[in-house]
Parts: sequence; C-alpha cells; structure tokens
Amino acid sequence: MQNTNIFLIGPMGAGKTTMGRQLAKKLHLDFYDSDKVIEERTGATIPLIFELEGEDGFRQREQAVIDELTQKQNLVLATGGGAILREDNRQHLKTRGTVIYLHSDVARLMERIRHDKNRPLLQTPDPEAKLREIMAQREPLYRETAHITINTGDVSIRAAIQAILDRLKNHQQQTRT
Repeated sequence: MQNTNIFLIGPMGAGKTTMGRQLAKKLHLDFYDSDKVIEERTGATIPLIFELEGEDGFRQREQAVIDELTQKQNLVLATGGGAILREDNRQHLKTRGTVIYLHSDVARLMERIRHDKNRPLLQTPDPEAKLREIMAQREPLYRETAHITINTGDVSIRAAIQAILDRLKNHQQQTRT
C-alpha cells in the first residue's frame, strides 16, 4: 500500500485517536491528533480554550493546525469532531489525503464518552440530547467530506482497523485506475 495521508473524521468517541495511532503504526506513518497539537502549542486544555476564547476561537486555532498538518506527507491525522464545520477544513482534508469517516450511533458514543470531562460541548444537563443535536448538524458534513465510511459501533478496534485497511487498499486501487 502506497504511503499517503489518511485523515480520520467523526464524532467524539468514534475512536479517531485510538484507531489513528494503531493505523499509523501498522502503515509506518506519522500520527497526529489535531486537538493534542493545539493543546501542546497553547499549553492549555481544549476545555480551557473553549472557556477563554469560545468555540469560535478554538475553531480558528483548529483551522490553522489542520491547514498545516494536511500539507505534510505520510501521516495519519485524527481530527476533532467539529473540524468539518469549516469549509476550508473540509476542502483541505478532502483534497490532501484520504478521508475516513468513523461512524457510530449516539448510544454507542455516549457509552464511550459519558465520563469524559474533556468534552466542552457536552457539559450540559442532557449530554445525550446535545450529542444528538451535534450529530444531526454534522452527519451530512462527515458524509460529504469522507472518501470512505467505516462503522465503528459494534466492532472491535482490531476489526475496524482491518476494515479500514481493506477499504484503503480498494480506494487506492480505484483512484489509480
């Protein structure tokens, strides 16, 4: 399989960071998590950035990091769940690598993230209702941006990674012909 850029998109809790790390290792590519890069560069957590700068301030930082990272070669990038909200991000992702949407249903996502306090958008009285609202807004953007969609809901990480590898191979063969 030729080395290329692989960009993982999807909602919080879909497995972008966990699978991205393992995928990068298997493919001998560099791994980046856009949220971690932002935290390292600012010295602040994502929730603190949201608190101090609001969502728009965070999205500006995210856009700059995604623009920079998508210009590198031979990497796997796990994006934040809302990265696809900005048109520039969607274009950079779609044109600079293979975009994989890690899809999962809201119930499964809630199981994975219900105790995670680093999800500023879910710090509400009804996090599940908020997640449903977020997914209703973002789902069409994930689907529009992705070259490949993988359901991570009821499969093991190993099975999901194997599905990604299989689909990547098919996608690369199709884009070469």
